Amino acid sequence: MNKLKTIGLTALGTALISTSAFAADMSVSGNASISFDDNNRGKADRGNGFYMGDSINFKASGEMDNGVSVAVNYEIDGGTLDDHKIVLGLPAMGTITFNGHGESLAMGAMDDKMPNAYEESWDAVTGADTNVINGVSGNSSMKYTSESYAGLTLNVGYLNGGSALAKSYSDFSLSYSPEMVEGLDMGYAKGDSEEVVGTTQDDSTMFATYAFGSFKVGMQRSERDINAASSDLETDAMGITYLVNDDISVGYHQANIAKEGDTDEQKSTGISASYTMGSMTLAGAMNDVENVGFAAADDLKGYEFTLSFAF
Repeated sequence: MNKLKTIGLTALGTALISTSAFAADMSVSGNASISFDDNNRGKADRGNGFYMGDSINFKASGEMDNGVSVAVNYEIDGGTLDDHKIVLGLPAMGTITFNGHGESLAMGAMDDKMPNAYEESWDAVTGADTNVINGVSGNSSMKYTSESYAGLTLNVGYLNGGSALAKSYSDFSLSYSPEMVEGLDMGYAKGDSEEVVGTTQDDSTMFATYAFGSFKVGMQRSERDINAASSDLETDAMGITYLVNDDISVGYHQANIAKEGDTDEQKSTGISASYTMGSMTLAGAMNDVENVGFAAADDLKGYEFTLSFAF
């Protein structure tokens, strides 16, 4: 390592650690929930569809003398360490997230931005989410999120190759909420990967949503280009929600996924609703998917309802 690199790394290390010990705020949060679902209605014996949530979150945060904030989150789910991450807040520069497990990168966080009262129309149906275009995610990944500049925010994600990828993966997204048009949100994301040697995958998506009065509407187009025959995917999605009052909202979601060379598009539609009263929320969705996984006449219905209490 030459002297210039040594000096640069030393300066960076000094900026991060040149601070006295600082006190952190520690909190424990979670929710009590009871759910009921059937993701293969009419096709198989579901048995007892009731279950309850079993996760709890431990969070700590503080700020160092140099203005850098540090936050850490650990989720214990079913008695096992699940989602966990560290977030560094850089003054006037944004945040850097190191994701141990469970955090989406730039592309994954934008896979479906359509307004909805509960879940997407492909959710709660067996196999319907297999071909959702959402980039690549994995453990021990990193993501940078910029500050908002006149409504524009940048995200950049990185995942080292490791054993799951042939090469390292990176993606980015741009979100824009123009100050001169209240209620309008737009975004674009793109990620390139090579999960198998020689097979490249290029994912991209763009969306726009607009809120006016009690309504919010949106449209989204996603594409996946793969350098293998009959593998490309294309998704068109739309959503609309209506806020009945401060506590009740209803929504409609639709998504069509087409595969190159296949005439049997996967078409999903769903209605959802949510009711909140204090710390209690009752929400659910009923979904209908045709040609699941592009298999002709493989049509499934599914539903999911959850009663949760925040604490």
